[in-house]
Amino acid sequence: DLRGEKDMTRRGERTVTYVILSVFAAITLYPIVGTVLEALTPESSLATGLHIPWPPDWNNFAGAWTTGQFSLFLRSSAIVAVIVVVVSSVLSIMAGYALGTIRFRGSKVFFYFVLLGLIVPSEATIIPLYYDLRGIGLTDTYWSVILPDIGVSVAFGTFWMRAFFLSAPRSLLEAARIDGASTWSVLWRVLVPLARPAILTMMVLECTWTWNDFLLPLVMLQTPNVTTAPLGISQFVLEFTSEYQQLAAAAIIVALPIVIVYIFLQRHFIRGMISGAMKLRSEEHTSEL
Repeated sequence: DLRGEKDMTRRGERTVTYVILSVFAAITLYPIVGTVLEALTPESSLATGLHIPWPPDWNNFAGAWTTGQFSLFLRSSAIVAVIVVVVSSVLSIMAGYALGTIRFRGSKVFFYFVLLGLIVPSEATIIPLYYDLRGIGLTDTYWSVILPDIGVSVAFGTFWMRAFFLSAPRSLLEAARIDGASTWSVLWRVLVPLARPAILTMMVLECTWTWNDFLLPLVMLQTPNVTTAPLGISQFVLEFTSEYQQLAAAAIIVALPIVIVYIFLQRHFIRGMISGAMKLRSEEHTSEL
């Protein structure tokens, strides 16, 4: 009887969980589905709300691509995102390794200093940053967006990778050092292959944040040649406020690269998120003890 009651309780909890997740999934997917359907609606149609256009009109994507110059904007976003992700990932791996496995004087103070990049809001530093970059002639260039984004990404990446390296088996590190491996070899030949899910997860998050960044490009960039995709779509909205179908198509064009990246790295991303959460929780528990 007790076993049957436990099974019924678990089944009920599972049903409630599925219902809650389904509701939140529907709330999340509703605007996405609505945007896709609106982008496929012919311009002459007056349909509103959720509706399935038939036949679908793919010309809205071609019109938005040509009129909005999104090939130029996507190129700028790709340049910024690739440089930011590559540079910040390398720096984060090295900083996380140093703070997670090497004991040196002032390591905790340095780690808390790095965390200021996550604590201080970008709105509080954007104006002084603009004047500093303008003083050295970097405004309206890719570097006016790349350098600040690298700073923010390194702060998060150092925090993320430090949590992973803290949980690395000490016996593995000691065995590598006994075999004569240098500190550099231990990092890149021993730990980095083990940290692949965590590194890929960090790279996906940093790529998403960099790609979707709007405030920094809005303040730093003026000319279309260096305008990123989120800023470009805002300009497109101002020019074509009445053409809802092309606005929806433009939004999908800007979001599609990140969706593709996530689809290809989905398995590693989920694995890295789960392992990262477990490592952060174990680190907090160790510090409490």
